[in-house]
Amino acid sequence: MWNTSPQNGRRRRVRMTRRGVLVLVAGLAVALAAAAMVPLVLLRQSPSAEQPRSLVIPEGWRAGQIYAAVDKALGVSAGTTRAAAARTDLTLPAAAQGNPEGFLFPATYPVTSTTTPESLLRYMVTTADRRFGPGGTTAGAPSGPGGGLYETVTIASIVQAEADTAEDMGKVARVIRNRLAQGMALQMDSTLNYALDRNTVDTTHEDTRIENPYNTYNRPGLPPTPIANPGEQAMRAATEPTPGDWLYFVSVTPGDTRFTADYQQHLANVEEFNTRRRAAAG
Repeated sequence: MWNTSPQNGRRRRVRMTRRGVLVLVAGLAVALAAAAMVPLVLLRQSPSAEQPRSLVIPEGWRAGQIYAAVDKALGVSAGTTRAAAARTDLTLPAAAQGNPEGFLFPATYPVTSTTTPESLLRYMVTTADRRFGPGGTTAGAPSGPGGGLYETVTIASIVQAEADTAEDMGKVARVIRNRLAQGMALQMDSTLNYALDRNTVDTTHEDTRIENPYNTYNRPGLPPTPIANPGEQAMRAATEPTPGDWLYFVSVTPGDTRFTADYQQHLANVEEFNTRRRAAAG
């Protein structure tokens, strides 16, 4: 600091005491802390970005299962998403006639407080369109029965439901295409289960006689719609099935699915399956 002496008019330098230095330093520290607190306070007061939650849609889920999962994830009343699917234009193939079954692509989707059933359903269908459309897994789909996109998705949905392992998907797809080519009924339990809204391997003779468009035991060709929402691997199997002449298959034990073109051999495989089940139950 500088001061002027009243006695001689000469300026002299006044040294600060140790106490003065401490007071000055403390004051500067308080000022700096106060300045730093302003952005911190503003940061605390500003709302933080919402972290999205994850909604997992497994491969092979039916539309009804997906609707229920979306209702729960969004905290809306049961039936809300189903109603939204019925009234929303989801840009589906014309053959779907507004039914999104098969095109609600199984994946993990982000969910926030602003997510709606309509936006989530559109997201799923858009994802399926990218994965299944031109340039996707169906780019090389074969011509003939089951060759169109909608038919291929329908085959893939059956493959997803019927194949015991990922390795079996291509063979199951081949059985379906071989049967379609020969005009045979598919006779798939999975389509019958879809008709009866269940999941079981216990198909009775009475079940196979019900009048229902999804009963592929007594109706030739594919069911009218997909029976589930297949993943990319099932779609690839439906598009590029494993070469073979198989017409029949049965999973004798988990991981052991027998494929054959011989009906008598198939009956023997089915009998082995039934024998093993009876032994396990008894």
